[in-house]
Amino acid sequence: MKNNNQINVPQAREAMDKFKMQAAQEVGVNLTNGYNGHLTSREAGSVGGQMVKKNCPVRIIKFDRHNRIAAGHIQTVQYIAAITV
Repeated sequence: MKNNNQINVPQAREAMDKFKMQAAQEVGVNLTNGYNGHLTSREAGSVGGQMVKKNCPVRIIKFDRHNRIAAGHIQTVQYIAAITV
């Protein structure tokens, strides 16, 4: 299987590196420029997870509606949606 983790727009490299550094700082991982072989899998995964969390947020919406079965009762409905690419 071919690795397809390449940035299609070369000018985006600097922005992605900055985004990665911000994500690392938010989760408390000591990330350096260049090779980061000293990181554990958990630390590296937490940085990537934070980046995905920021990029693909989950949206939750709640609203009350009349219960269709029991007249006069209100029921809370919750929808959870995430954007996937």
